[in-house]
Amino acid sequence: MESCKTFHMPSTILYQQHAFEQVGERAVVLGKKALIISDQIMQTLGYVANCQDKLSEHSVKSTVFLGVASEPNDQYVEEALQLYQDENCDLIISLGGGSCIDTAKAVAVVATNGGNIAEYVGMKKIAHITPVPHIAIPTTAGTGSEATDVTVITNSTTTVKMMIKQPAFMPNIAIVDPLLTLSSPQKVTAATGVDALSHAIEAYISKKSHPMTDMMALSAIQLISKNLQAAFTDGQNIEAREGMSLAALQAGSAFSNASVCLVHGMSRPIGALFDVPHGFSNAMLLPAILEYSKDSCINRLADIGRIFSSEALELSNEEAADIAVQSVKNLCKSLDIPNLEKWGIPREEFVSALTKMSKDAIDSGSPGNNPKTPSQETIADLYQVCYEYQF
Repeated sequence: MESCKTFHMPSTILYQQHAFEQVGERAVVLGKKALIISDQIMQTLGYVANCQDKLSEHSVKSTVFLGVASEPNDQYVEEALQLYQDENCDLIISLGGGSCIDTAKAVAVVATNGGNIAEYVGMKKIAHITPVPHIAIPTTAGTGSEATDVTVITNSTTTVKMMIKQPAFMPNIAIVDPLLTLSSPQKVTAATGVDALSHAIEAYISKKSHPMTDMMALSAIQLISKNLQAAFTDGQNIEAREGMSLAALQAGSAFSNASVCLVHGMSRPIGALFDVPHGFSNAMLLPAILEYSKDSCINRLADIGRIFSSEALELSNEEAADIAVQSVKNLCKSLDIPNLEKWGIPREEFVSALTKMSKDAIDSGSPGNNPKTPSQETIADLYQVCYEYQF
């Protein structure tokens, strides 16, 4: 019997300006002492101290882990877990971008289920025991990690980004406050915004898409088409920031339930080997991968083209699909997204890594969800196309 379509989200989502103010009253129901997993930037901005103050108002104690300094890896997880245990915490709050949230997800699961986070890859180890309660508070509008049951952690030994998906990784509560994204620098706004667009588009063209994910994905694409450029141009445009926060949330929900595809499969090895932030690596790949996939998802891309351009409403599906791809290219160009060469990845190192990156991409499973399924050799060719791709 074919399995039923499913849709998972956090049990509670708080979404609006000033939602962050409720972290204390939400936390007190879940625990007595929180480990706040964040980074130095959030500390400097005062967000961490603000969070601690709000917890204290409701008699919730807290301690802070600020060791998330880049894309999340297993060492961050081990260090944060040790602090969680040493401080006798019973609640986790993630405050920051996707790296902080993904680290917190891993700690929440391993704290109660044991083992090493690498053991959870491919369902080799299943989290049967309820994880530590987790409140996720994003400060960027991109990853949507606050609403997914996925964590991506780099294995520091193998330099492979481990994409781990199990229901236990879903946060209990997501607090999405657009005001927290006002501090995002322009480059971060661009990269995380295209990351959200990648999530939405891949969820919509995925072989595992279904009506619930389609609804979220298309809504996210519409919001991004209207708001990303405005948020990039004027970071204090709260209406644009609000639209992008909602879009990231919806796109995260969509891909968590429908899966991502080739862009993400190819993106993770770039991040693991060359330290390219996830949002940027997705953005660098998205237009070229859409061009490759187009003839296998023309009708779906046509729907996207008609969101980006009203002119496409009068055109054939083939023409509207072309508009979708061109619109994404134009958006990336207007956001100053660099290609891999301009990012500064040495060509010789990149070429030397092609075999490993292509294999790691295939092994992740994500390319198999793409409407056109590539071979390892095709992925290697696509990497070379993307290296000097012109937006």
